[in-house]
Amino acid sequence: MAKKRELPSELGAVYIANEVVAIASALAAVEVKGVASMKGGIGSEISEASGRKNLSRGVKVEIKDLETTIDLQIIGQYGSNLPEVARQVQKAVKKAVEDMTGLKVVQVNVYVPGINIPQETTA
Repeated sequence: MAKKRELPSELGAVYIANEVVAIASALAAVEVKGVASMKGGIGSEISEASGRKNLSRGVKVEIKDLETTIDLQIIGQYGSNLPEVARQVQKAVKKAVEDMTGLKVVQVNVYVPGINIPQETTA
């Protein structure tokens, strides 16, 4: 079962799973210009081969109390300014997660383990 955190509510409990934070983070990250994709391991490759996409691949979420730290692995697009792309990813992920969940994002760590090099087309 995925970890979840209880958010205070006067009408009852509200629970948000870590997986929700991870998916929101990944979706926000891939929308940033210069991000080719999220980095995934062998498990994500198997999921994609079987027709399922793991939307949270390349994302690790830690939640303590109502604060969260997010680690992302992105594949950059060749020719992009990777430090600037990473800063834009940090901003986009922080905004998306805070807006969607009400959690305070204290860190967004971005790792770039590779770049996407476009295939040359033959004429």
